[in-house]
Amino acid sequence: MKRLPLTKTVTLALLLGAPLILAQSQPASPAGATLLYTVRTGDTLYRIATERGLKPEDLLRLNGLSSAALSVGQTLKLPSGTPPAPADAAPAPAMTPPAPDANTPASPAAVSTPAAPPKTLEGVKSGTDTIAGVSVRVPAHLRMGDAFVLRLSGEKAGEARVSFPSEVGEDVRRPAETLTPIGAAGEFLVLGRVVLGKTTPLTYSVRVGSDVLRGSIPVSALEQPIQHLTLAKALTDRLTAPTRPAEEKVVEAAYALRTPQAWSRPFAAPLTSTAVSSSFGQPRTYVAGGPVAYHYGMDFPAPVGTPVRAVNDGQVVIAATYPVRGGLVAIDHGAGLVSLYFHQSKLLVKVGQTVTRGQIIGQIGTTGLSAGPHLHLEMRVRGEATLPTEYFNRLWP
Repeated sequence: MKRLPLTKTVTLALLLGAPLILAQSQPASPAGATLLYTVRTGDTLYRIATERGLKPEDLLRLNGLSSAALSVGQTLKLPSGTPPAPADAAPAPAMTPPAPDANTPASPAAVSTPAAPPKTLEGVKSGTDTIAGVSVRVPAHLRMGDAFVLRLSGEKAGEARVSFPSEVGEDVRRPAETLTPIGAAGEFLVLGRVVLGKTTPLTYSVRVGSDVLRGSIPVSALEQPIQHLTLAKALTDRLTAPTRPAEEKVVEAAYALRTPQAWSRPFAAPLTSTAVSSSFGQPRTYVAGGPVAYHYGMDFPAPVGTPVRAVNDGQVVIAATYPVRGGLVAIDHGAGLVSLYFHQSKLLVKVGQTVTRGQIIGQIGTTGLSAGPHLHLEMRVRGEATLPTEYFNRLWP
């Protein structure tokens, strides 16, 4: 379980700005010397760093900056030996054609037309933008813990590559991973996530060929009070059980899966009743004076033995009993989406088995770190928890 951050970190969502226009690279410096770079119109700290293989936080530290904001004309120190960015390389000398013979008419084929430069567009905060003929649609607003889709349409939509740069520096698995859209016939999408604890804008980047579209989406908090649980020592001891590391290892392996989308129908609730006993994203402590952690799923109370059903088609990747999650089934639905079903008293599927939406996979119980019979359901997007009910009765969240 992740802990809530106790201090604020510099969020790289603030580092994305206007198109980057780089100055020509400085002459090579002797070993040990500090390289200098002068900020130009459109520069951002994030791109200055990443274009040179550096970490933005290293540039902040080296230059004694407390903010990622840059001003034109500002001088930045770069570590010695920093390779120039591709755009820093000096342009090749222009080829001067020989003077044409006065009696020979100019040939149209001999006249070269310079290639159009790559475009970097700064997207609006919501709505639709277009880049290289691809229409990009994003949500107007998000809350932390939301799952969402970024929609792409157009002839080249399948060629787009999408990432979420604001994940860099956050407590998130595989930050800013390059994602390939899913779809066909000019209609594609990418499944997104908002990590719990994030309230700064989510930034996205869409690249089509050499053109790039960047934009941001505002994010709000869930505003839930901290819940302090009082549990028996026999239960809290499960948090430090000797087999706990093995439990985390197998779950992380499931989060790392990147398989093709397996479902084609809307998601369904895992139980007939959708009554909730503990809400998603609730900050809580499990031990008096202990660290605060988020509740990464939703708890659905039901009698022991109640059938638990798969929320959609997929393959079983975990089916075993563990100290904290108890009787656990995890289903890989593809596209980086995994559903997990905790605390079951009986498991009715095996690892490697293909299941369909609504299929019974186990029975309600109170195993693991549980004080009463219920199902704890999680929906993880590339390993990060998202609000389960956003999926019910919908093909995409």
